[in-house]
Amino acid sequence: MTTVKIDIVSDIACPWCAIGYARLEKAMEELKEEMEFTIEWHAFELNPDSSGNGEPILQALSRKYGRSPEEMQENQAHMMKIAAELGLNFSKLQERHTRNTFDAHRLVKWAGEQGKQTEMKMACFDAYFGHALNISDVDVLADCVEAIGLDSDEAREVLASDRYADTVREDEARYQQAGVSAVPAYIINQKYLVSGAQEPNTLIGAFREITSES
Repeated sequence: MTTVKIDIVSDIACPWCAIGYARLEKAMEELKEEMEFTIEWHAFELNPDSSGNGEPILQALSRKYGRSPEEMQENQAHMMKIAAELGLNFSKLQERHTRNTFDAHRLVKWAGEQGKQTEMKMACFDAYFGHALNISDVDVLADCVEAIGLDSDEAREVLASDRYADTVREDEARYQQAGVSAVPAYIINQKYLVSGAQEPNTLIGAFREITSES
């Protein structure tokens, strides 16, 4: 069976990253008799500013894109519909605030060492998009850790230290230098780039084409 390695560059604050992974799961399920997939998550920060207490998301997006809050609300509602069809909880998507995700990325790295990197990422997505929780808050992150069956006390120790900080920064720098400026981005077999939250059929076609060239 062909092995396919997928490095996913994403941010926990990016709704399309959650949608993109749900679509990727469908593609991988469709191809499970043909290919074996390994996944590794890499950090990207949409909001690297860690100061302040965040800003209402519709207000922040309106300013960022130069569009009205009503337009951004419509855009978010569209994402909520897509997410619901994929079984994702985006019920509080429009109620969240902008948040810094650096510490969450550190815990994704830590969870990865215990074989639960994807589970940690999914727990963070659910906390932020499904419950509008402050994903930069230590207690919220500890609850995410507990939800996937890892030791929340150890997670708190990680957050109280600077463990994995350099790893996250190196991750971010590496992929920015490689030209990744938007997420999600998938690097297939460390060679091919697929950008955006592509539909499952698009991904299936890309994987088959890539593996036929290998």
